[in-house]
Order: sequence, then C-alpha cells, then structure tokens
Amino acid sequence: MALRGVVVDAGHGGDDPGAVGNNIVEKDLTLQAATYINNRLNELGIPSKLVRDKDETVSPSERTRRILNAFGDNSDVLVLSNHINAGGGDGAETIYALRNSDTLAKSILEEIGKEGQNMRKYYQRRLPSNPSKDYYFIHRNTGKTQPVIVEYGFLDSTGDDVLQLKNYLLDYAEAVVRAVSKYAGVNYVPPKGSNIYVVKKGDNLYTIANNYGVTVDELKAANNLTNNILNIGDTLIIPKKESAKPGDYLVYNVQKGDNLWSIANKYGVSVDDIVNLNNLGTTALSINQQLLIPVEKKEEVSGNIYVVQRGDNLWSIARKYGVTVDELKAANNLSSNILNIGQQLYIPSKEVVDSNSYIVKAGDNLYTIANNYGITVDQLKEFNNLTNNLLSIGQVLKIPEVVNDNELIYVVEKGDSLWSIAKKYNTTINELKKYNNLTDNMLSIGQRLLIPKTENYETYIVKSGDNLWNIAKKYNLTVNDLKKANNLNSDNLSIGQTLIIPE
Repeated sequence: MALRGVVVDAGHGGDDPGAVGNNIVEKDLTLQAATYINNRLNELGIPSKLVRDKDETVSPSERTRRILNAFGDNSDVLVLSNHINAGGGDGAETIYALRNSDTLAKSILEEIGKEGQNMRKYYQRRLPSNPSKDYYFIHRNTGKTQPVIVEYGFLDSTGDDVLQLKNYLLDYAEAVVRAVSKYAGVNYVPPKGSNIYVVKKGDNLYTIANNYGVTVDELKAANNLTNNILNIGDTLIIPKKESAKPGDYLVYNVQKGDNLWSIANKYGVSVDDIVNLNNLGTTALSINQQLLIPVEKKEEVSGNIYVVQRGDNLWSIARKYGVTVDELKAANNLSSNILNIGQQLYIPSKEVVDSNSYIVKAGDNLYTIANNYGITVDQLKEFNNLTNNLLSIGQVLKIPEVVNDNELIYVVEKGDSLWSIAKKYNTTINELKKYNNLTDNMLSIGQRLLIPKTENYETYIVKSGDNLWNIAKKYNLTVNDLKKANNLNSDNLSIGQTLIIPE
C-alpha cells in the first residue's frame, strides 16, 4: 500500500526508564532501535519521523499528540512503537490495534524471527473495563493510524534474550525495516555488507544456495521456510559459513573414472559433504582436480571443549551435555546453527547453586521450604517474584536471610541498581541508602543490603489477565483505594508490576 509516512516511537524516556535489568535500560535501547529504523526508512525513500530523538520525558498525551501531528490522522500512516519486554519470558512479540489487520504485525515478527530471535506471538489486547477499546494508549488514542508495538525481547529472560538484545538489537531493527518496505511495496535495498539477499526474477532456492556456498536446507532453516516457493522481492538471510581449516579435511586428487559418488563412498562421507566443503557449482570433475574430503574424528573432550564430528548438530550436542541450544550458541558467540567438522565448541557449565538457594525436590511445597528456613511463605514468594504457589521439581529458589520479623537481607546480583531494588520492595533509593549507611549509588555483586519490610500493607505482583477491578475485588478494596495507594494516574497495569495493598 502507498504510505503517507511512518512515525517511529522510542518507548519511555527521561524520568521514565521503562524496564531495567541485566545492565539493560529499556529507554536507551528503544531510542537506538527507533533512530536506526527512522534513518533506514528515509534512506529507502519512505517518509519517516521520530517521536523523540533524545532522552526526554514524554507523557502519553504528548506522545500521541506528536504521533498525530507527524503525518496527520490517516489510515495510511504507520506507527512503530519500540519496546523491551520484562516478566521472565523469552522472544519477540508484536501487538496491533483492534481497528487494523494482523498483516504488518505478523510480517514484522516473522522478519525478526529470520534474525534468530524466538517468535512468541502477534496479537491484540483489549481494555478489561471496556473490551471495545484497545488496552494500550498507543493503540487507543492514535486515531485512524496503524500502530504496532514491537517488543524485541525480555531483558530478564532466563533464555538467550539478554545476550541477543545487547548484541543483535539493530539486526532486529533492520528486520522491522524489511517488513515495512514489503508492506509498503517499496524496493528494499539491504545495508552494505549485510548477509541479506533480495530475490530476483528467475531465482530459486537451489541457485541462491549454490551461489553462496550453502545448502538449500541451510537456506530454508535460516529463513524459517516450510516450502521452496519464492517471490520476487522476498528477502533471505544467507547463513554464514566458517572456512574449513587444516585438520578438518584431507586433500584428494581426482583420478580417471572418479565421480563424486565413488569418492564419497570411499571415504564414508556424503556427496553433499564434499560439495559443501568445496563450494562446487557442478558435479562434473576433472582429472587431478583437488578436492577437500571432510575427516571424521573421534570424540575429543578436553575440559569443557568438544570437537564437532560428522553428523553432529547443535541440538544433539546440547542434549548430550545437558544444556540448551541457546546456552551453547551464547557460550560460543554463534549467530547461526551451522557447524563444521573439527570445530571446537565450549560447553558451558551448569549453574552452581549457592548456599542461599534451594533446588525443589519431589514432595516440596512453599510451606515446608519456608518453614525449614525459618521464613514465611510470603517472604519466599516475594523474594522469588512468585505469583502463585506452584513449584516444579528442579526449580531453583533464592532463600532470603531474615534479620528479624521486619527486615530481610538482599544480596546484590548482576544488573541490579538501587532504583530497581527500591522499586522491587516498594521503598525509595534514599531510604535504602539511609538504612544501609550508603554514601553513593554504587553497588557491587554479592553486596548485602538490609531491606526494611513494613507491616501496614502487603504487596501483589500483577499477572497476565489482571486489572485494577479484579485485584481490588480480591482484597475487598475499591479501584480508587488501589490507585491512591500506588500513585496511579491511569488504569493501565503491566505484568510483573508490584502493587501495594493497603489495609
């Protein structure tokens, strides 16, 4: 469709940092992604404007005013609102308005998936108090425009999102650019030096794979393709292959009567193994032609190092050593699933549980664990951000150190700040500093902080499906009671948000 323009929104900003954790601040990453997308769209001739181009506080009303003033209140205006998620999930997701189709949201998610990020879902969300309206103001208050919220990943993920957000955010931003270009019917030109290929007339998977020295299966896997159909203008990610090294292969001189099948059979490898290692564009051979033959090696493990053998893949290696594919890729800085015979992989060690942690066993429940450590169930749940009483065997629980009935000890972890700890326990930075005799805001991993726990209220952690009305009803309160106790100016809640429940 012809677009009037694209408005690129960097979520949060200024006094509103958004989600914070693992040395990631949402407002900083959203500005990086938004700036990149805006510049690339303008390069491609698609009119684009930023909602904010610096670290500034932008209220919801001002944000929507800027959006509607950028290109007018029209249905041919796209709005891309960039965000980083929190709440312990893993992967990207996109959210589109009730008035729009899922076409753009789905395309954005699929393009991000091509870059190696897990794809959660694309969906709509309704306001619980009025299901005819959108849940998010960026959808609800932006007129006739087509807004899509893009959540690139979870900064508190137990999977690989933290590493991916730090290293590949701009790759995901480029994926958004590709989706918008496709949606707008604009000729997409990849950035210089990228591993992106745009399908031309006459292309097919075999010719493209052959030109880049990869297999059709590798090309399909890298692009999540379930069939061989290509369309002119489609964008493909070309998987990168590492060069073969001496020791990974032997050299064979082609003799009279040889063919690829007979040579492969002689050395116990496949024809594809030889074709891929030598980047052959044809099966024809010439006498005295030198071919590299992949060598099958015996398993070698030295310490935490594994040497890749013929037939290995990331899944089989990860399963063998009790780790996940994402953990294996992160430990070896792998951007694709492609392995080479003889390649050395570092096998990450499983997390060692310290003395302040407990591994859930069969028959355990929150009450018995809390009782064993002389703490309350509420303290155990709060310390581990648990929203219900369900436990799973093998789950690791952090055990708080209780000083007395009113105080507990918090051990500083990587990515913590006074702001995030104060927010978690419904206190202020000044109170934390005063209580622990701190003269500055610097923290060190392993540092022990005394957390005062007041007795005149309890806390509640927001779950999926919650709204102020059902939480208030649960505690025999009014919505106004809840809003007043938590200084809320709107009815909007976010999953993982901690609410004070007044008596």
